[in-house]
Amino acid sequence: MIGAAMRRQFLADYARIRAAEGRGADTSAYYRSLPFADLTGRNSGQWRIRARTFEYFLRHIIPRGACRILDLGAGNCWLTYHLMLLGHSVVALDIFADERDGLRARRHYPVEVRAVEADFNTLPFNNSSFDLLIFNSSIHYSSDYVQTLHEARRCLRPGGRVVILDSPVYRRCEHGEAMRAERQLDFERRFGGRSAALGSIEYFDLETLRTLASRLSIRWKIHRPWYGFRWHLRPAIALLKRRRPPSRFWILEAAFQ
Repeated sequence: MIGAAMRRQFLADYARIRAAEGRGADTSAYYRSLPFADLTGRNSGQWRIRARTFEYFLRHIIPRGACRILDLGAGNCWLTYHLMLLGHSVVALDIFADERDGLRARRHYPVEVRAVEADFNTLPFNNSSFDLLIFNSSIHYSSDYVQTLHEARRCLRPGGRVVILDSPVYRRCEHGEAMRAERQLDFERRFGGRSAALGSIEYFDLETLRTLASRLSIRWKIHRPWYGFRWHLRPAIALLKRRRPPSRFWILEAAFQ
């Protein structure tokens, strides 16, 4: 769990970045259209990827029948909303409660979204409370994957699963570290100082997945959604241009043994 001062600084930095990226809108239609359309047009490319991830998740991963689901890192609650429409009992959790891009944006949905402001590593729920825990483009903000997934396991019923959506995965650690350095330099150029997100791991790599499997008795299933031919060619293009390999947005499904 991060300290109070670092948490405040992280949230301030995160809010600045998200505002600079043009996240959020004034109309409810914007939120209800996600992830299938970005009505502002400011982040359409990213939302196309998120939509394909979500469609794959619905087709291949989510269990049949109504589930108790915890949406971890829910942001503006778009995933919670869609899962509720499908008949699931869902709780949205985040530490970011902003009205445009955080939990308070849930006011835009025509359903009553249950939202909890809390940290990944201190979940305010009883043991075995959920059938499915989803980290929705969020677990890479953790500073300790072992602690985060240990706490997730506590809240998961026996036989339940953790699903990680839209977090960057690299084959090798050094490629992820290169990405972190690039992001930090970009933050310094844009905002004139160091980011408080330095404690965040920001990516997975294959060795980290093996270590987590060993330490937490996880059986990983890796899903590889198809994001289109141009996306598929990104690693080859990076190699030709002598750049670091791009991240993969594999879906990581964890079953605890």
